[in-house]
Amino acid sequence: AALTRKTMENSATVEFPCFKLSRIMCKPSFSLSQIRVIAIVLRSEKIDLWCHLLCRDQLQISKAIISIHSDHFRFPYGTADIMCQIPSGCEIPSHVAITSSAIKNKDDLEHTFSLFLIILLHSNILQYRINLKANNLVQTLEMLQLLGVNRVVIYKTNCSAEVQRVLEYYSGLVEVIPWSMAKYLKVSRRAFYDRDPADIHYFAQIPALNDCLYRYMYQSKYMALHDPDELILPQSLLAMLEKKHGDDSCYNFENHMIPSNFVKPPPEPATLPPQDLWQKISGENILTHLYREPFNPLPGRQNYKIIINPRAVFELTVHGVLKSKKSCVWVDGKIARIYHIKPRDLTELKPDQMIYDGRLLSYSSRLSSAVNTVLRQTGILPVSSTYLSSGML
Repeated sequence: AALTRKTMENSATVEFPCFKLSRIMCKPSFSLSQIRVIAIVLRSEKIDLWCHLLCRDQLQISKAIISIHSDHFRFPYGTADIMCQIPSGCEIPSHVAITSSAIKNKDDLEHTFSLFLIILLHSNILQYRINLKANNLVQTLEMLQLLGVNRVVIYKTNCSAEVQRVLEYYSGLVEVIPWSMAKYLKVSRRAFYDRDPADIHYFAQIPALNDCLYRYMYQSKYMALHDPDELILPQSLLAMLEKKHGDDSCYNFENHMIPSNFVKPPPEPATLPPQDLWQKISGENILTHLYREPFNPLPGRQNYKIIINPRAVFELTVHGVLKSKKSCVWVDGKIARIYHIKPRDLTELKPDQMIYDGRLLSYSSRLSSAVNTVLRQTGILPVSSTYLSSGML
């Protein structure tokens, strides 16, 4: 059937190996007036694509520019930008279609990959993938709010019923993007092709990062892009960095490992608040993990994460930025660093080699009270459960 102007709004048929993720009208900070489509493409397939822009009821056709991102970890499919230049005299196209062949008649667009153009308009955002317990998610979301985050974007492949209840509870803070690439491609569960050969890298993580970048580019002043088992402290960081480096910078943070399988009380006089009820819930208690491994610069500066001004960045990868207005700045680990809490192999480290880091304890009272409230209101903890200790009700 022919694809008319009306059906251009709703069609999503694809005749070539390409998956559209998001789209954005490039703002004046870019060198050209363009429409950018974030896509997943088969890297080995060489194909010409054509942009069809409907401008004042006139069909404008031009050849698309395809740029495949350099980071794909040798998987067959990778992230790409498909760029359509907006012709002079066409201020804002009403509709856009990208096809594998040029079509002359706007009422005869067959088998096209089409979309209705959405222009992102004009808050801090954290994006991450999730595969964790409900208790961990609540701790993370409450901790992020204490750190000043006011929106969290979660790219969700699937989750337990408990985690889903938590996501619904936080509907004002959290936006969930369904991320079901497995419907279309064989997604790898590992970061490297030789460890789990598949169509695309690690749950299509890199397209998710770039989709988030452009989806919220004009809605967020800053973006932090990291996993739910990672935190970047302290709270007053961004204003200080902006004053020193300007408002168009991006920042790299060293990855400091805190093994979740190593538990030791803090040195006196520091104490942990009572956490008896949390022991009955599956998941890690971040407040009990206060000892980090000695920093190793090699993995610590390879597996880093970032905070960015999204309007100053053009391409993202797992660890860092591929293209941006200017080079990212390394933040001194004494000022702020990533607290990465996960199980680790400690066979080469002795307990006395672990380094105490009590920065999380300064948030413990507020964090514990907030987490207990959410766990009760979501039914994960019984409403009747109480703590005898003050400040824990």
